[in-house]
Amino acid sequence: MENNQHIVAIEIGSTKIVGAIAEKSVSGYLSVSHLEEEKLTNCVRYGCVQNVENTKSAIVRIVKKLENKVDGNITDVYVGINGRSLHSVPTEIDRNLNIAESITKQNIENLKDAAFKEPLATYEPIDIVPQAYYVDNKENPNPVGCCGGSINIKFNRIVSKPTLKLNLERAMGALRVKKVLVTALAMSEAVLTEEERTLGCMLVDMGAETTTVTVYKNGTLNYMATLPFGGRNLTRDLVTGLQNTTEEKAEMVKKALAEPLDINAANITINEVNAKSANKYIKARTSEMIINVQRQITYAHLQPADIKTIVLAGGAAKLKGLQAEFKEKTNIETRMATTPASINISNHEINKFEYIEVFSLLTKAASIIADGASCVRPHIYDVPAEGPKIETGSTQEAQENQKPEPKKKKRGFFSSFKEKMDRLMSEEDEYGDE
Repeated sequence: MENNQHIVAIEIGSTKIVGAIAEKSVSGYLSVSHLEEEKLTNCVRYGCVQNVENTKSAIVRIVKKLENKVDGNITDVYVGINGRSLHSVPTEIDRNLNIAESITKQNIENLKDAAFKEPLATYEPIDIVPQAYYVDNKENPNPVGCCGGSINIKFNRIVSKPTLKLNLERAMGALRVKKVLVTALAMSEAVLTEEERTLGCMLVDMGAETTTVTVYKNGTLNYMATLPFGGRNLTRDLVTGLQNTTEEKAEMVKKALAEPLDINAANITINEVNAKSANKYIKARTSEMIINVQRQITYAHLQPADIKTIVLAGGAAKLKGLQAEFKEKTNIETRMATTPASINISNHEINKFEYIEVFSLLTKAASIIADGASCVRPHIYDVPAEGPKIETGSTQEAQENQKPEPKKKKRGFFSSFKEKMDRLMSEEDEYGDE
């Protein structure tokens, strides 16, 4: 349908870049059929782009591949941001009010904008999320329309080092960035249920070099932090501990282990590596990572009992047995993230756990894109001019009208002499009557 909108999202990780395109129908139905991926090597460290040119080239290749799947040129993208310096900062703002006037939506937006722009020493604000509203010192979840002498709003600002966003935008090249989306927030909206956010939950997005922890309580964002470890730490531990093993071989061993967190596993050899020894290194590092993740509950000023669910996402979370290990170590119910229910993946080959981040970005972008806007500019083709048309009469009449006129027969001498004599006789009759 020509009125459908195309939405393009790009997620940049430490080991790969993923780009996907979704189509949003006029009724709001969102479907994805095209996704492309480019592997990266030492271009992105801890979520921050280091080699801008190589990253840009990878993005260009992804865009070209996606353009081959749609009838148009990709001009705009939504891009996810995630990195070691990304975290939440509590922010409060107070204002006195005219008690005779009710609070409007515009009042709230003005206060939100003022809080967002409050200066920070070494960080740049990326996004801002309201946490709680108070009117006359009493909590009010929906202050619009209420009257009072004062209002207090608690926010969580998402901030990062300026280079994180700057290098991200540089890597986009000629593409226009419609909006930089915080990947963890987009995932929380798309993956967590309303009940989980209300009762208390923690989304743990485990990448190659970073793990982002997002904590929700009473339906709102309570805390967010990015921790500097991920799946690559397990691989490097194998390289260091086992010796004479390359990172590539260690990664293959890690994926091939039947039970990587079982220190009593069978004493077998995989790619010249003792499986039991590998398990010990993986088990030790995983336990350390889980302890650091659980510690974020305290940093969020909550108790372990306040968190009812842990949701695991990201490529590193695919480690066999990790879900059970989290549940055992934290004593909190743990589940794996699933593809957002609001999106339809029409191509089942791309419906994979490790792509949930980019699917969440598409879902978030679909909820905020302006009516009629699109990330793809359709190709314009020249239409050949039409030939002349016969506007009136039937086809038979038109054919008859186009028939050539019959040729006049050539007259002989006697027929010509007869015509002249007839004219003379008629002229004499006329004069005789006079």
